[in-house]
Amino acid sequence: MRSYRELFRTPEYTPFFFSFAAQNAALTISGLALATLVYRATASPLLSAVSMFGPQLAQMIGATFFLSGADRLPPRATLTGINSAFAVCTAVLALPGLPIGAVFAVVFLQGLIASLGGGVSGGLLNEILPKEGFVLGRSVFNMASGLMQVTGFATGGALLTLLSPRTCLLLSAALYATTALALRLGLTARPPRSTGRPSVAATWRTNALLWSSRPRRLTYLGMWLPNGLVVGCESLYVSYDSGSAGALFASAALGMFAGDLTLGRFVPPALRARLDVPLRLLLAAPYLFFALRPGMPWAAMAVCVGSVGFGASLVLQERLMTLTPDELAGHALGLRSAGMLTMQGVSAALAGTIAQLTSPGTAMTLMATASTAVTLTLAVLARQERHLHQGRVIRTFP
Repeated sequence: MRSYRELFRTPEYTPFFFSFAAQNAALTISGLALATLVYRATASPLLSAVSMFGPQLAQMIGATFFLSGADRLPPRATLTGINSAFAVCTAVLALPGLPIGAVFAVVFLQGLIASLGGGVSGGLLNEILPKEGFVLGRSVFNMASGLMQVTGFATGGALLTLLSPRTCLLLSAALYATTALALRLGLTARPPRSTGRPSVAATWRTNALLWSSRPRRLTYLGMWLPNGLVVGCESLYVSYDSGSAGALFASAALGMFAGDLTLGRFVPPALRARLDVPLRLLLAAPYLFFALRPGMPWAAMAVCVGSVGFGASLVLQERLMTLTPDELAGHALGLRSAGMLTMQGVSAALAGTIAQLTSPGTAMTLMATASTAVTLTLAVLARQERHLHQGRVIRTFP
């Protein structure tokens, strides 16, 4: 499947795609509004960063206890419930006088709820599309995410000049509710992909099974660490230049959109499989220069070019699917999503702490350096794994 026309003619793909896009727009606008609200109240880069990326910190907790539900719950009902819960939580965040502690409690709850979302969505997409259409379909979802971030951050920045952050949060809550309704009406009721009841024990068993393979471990780490450390850089946009934060987020999302479009539509599979390391290095490279505190538009150009490197996620997701049985696809993609988002939340907290002690530009440079070092280390380990595997094949088949 190489045609967008063929892709959107696939039953259920179109309503699923537009619901995903609307959810991402709501997430983007609410995240920027909440970060702005917290920064105005506290003047703290750390609290601002954690408020925006804090839900990710709860993702691994959810993945540890609840992720077996990704394949054992009916997809339509689960996704509808998740977006309905997001609508309620976002409306609560808009309440006047809500203490900072309560804000972060709601943010944590959102993360726990979201821990199921990536696995259910990924597994459903894998079910809707044929095998040869997964990368193209996933790339379009990623492009939608990037486009909605461009639109959402630009719209959110504009709205924040006209409306209060709390009003923007209420608009996001309404968008989440609309997404829940669209999912309920646009998807058919499918049975769970796996039998059995969701449980903590089942989650732990499947997590252990997925983690037991060294190639899968390296693939997961490649999706979690370099990407997460760079998102730590992004979490400092508000404190780096609060007046231009929306433009920086939009530029980063535009670069991500360009990378996903190129990889998903134009790069042949054989070449795409070899691009994950160069793309992850590109992802971090522009942030190495933020210690010099570049102004607009240079900062926007830098983050746009670097964000093309987020396309490495497509390569690694495709690799993960080749290493995973179909009946565990939802759980495997959910673990990927939960780990990635958790690392983003941890990195946001780490970057905010460094920025408190130094400056946002210096913190960005240090996070980018760490991302580069991790990518090079994982590349060496992957090369050793390939050589070891080749050695086993030679010994087994003389």
